[in-house]
Amino acid sequence: MKRSELAVLVLATAASYPLGLLIGSRWLLPLLNTAPAYLLMVRRLRAGDRGGAVRATLSWAVALAVFGTSAFALWPHDPGPLVLNGPEYRAEMFSWIRTGAGAEGDVRQFLPQHVQHLAAFVVLSLLTASLVSITMGAVLMNYMSYYVASLARAGMPAWAVVFLGWHPWSICRVAAFCALGTVLAEPMLSRVLKYRYDGLRAARPVIVAASGGILADWLIKAVLAPQWGLWLRAVLP
Repeated sequence: MKRSELAVLVLATAASYPLGLLIGSRWLLPLLNTAPAYLLMVRRLRAGDRGGAVRATLSWAVALAVFGTSAFALWPHDPGPLVLNGPEYRAEMFSWIRTGAGAEGDVRQFLPQHVQHLAAFVVLSLLTASLVSITMGAVLMNYMSYYVASLARAGMPAWAVVFLGWHPWSICRVAAFCALGTVLAEPMLSRVLKYRYDGLRAARPVIVAASGGILADWLIKAVLAPQWGLWLRAVLP
């Protein structure tokens, strides 16, 4: 992947937030977020550069986290109505922080949900060359970014927002899904665009790494989430 391609991806992702918020469509925002990453991913896969495609989607996720959180925190008014599932997720997470109750800190609640989400992600990636699943990823990143931005808007100290807002298990999950979505796009994409494809076996290292990230998400969340919630409670006004 060329540096110029990465620069365009980052700039386009950054621009998608003010553009989407100004247009005022909650459905258009994730589409604007997704378009530059998906186009670059397809271009790299078609060129036989699977590694470059994975790096592109991972870089895109970082850009979504940075620019999404910043845009939602600094927007002149609360952008919640323009973020799909944003207010609902914010309410769920703030309730968990303040009470300790909820799926976030209970493995018996969150694990079945995560398994269902993973199964849906895999199926949608294989059926749609990851177009739908990556768009769903943009929706997920946006409501998580909105939650982190809401911590700042609620008056949490900046250092706490930076170090505690993005949970480590969520970072593992996002990275794993980006990598997995990239390689699972190839079976359908190679048929539609008619380019040579050596099968999922050739992508085994990426699949193994993504599987490790998913397991890390579950394990870290099960172990650390209760204490993380207490840390957040101590600094949330």
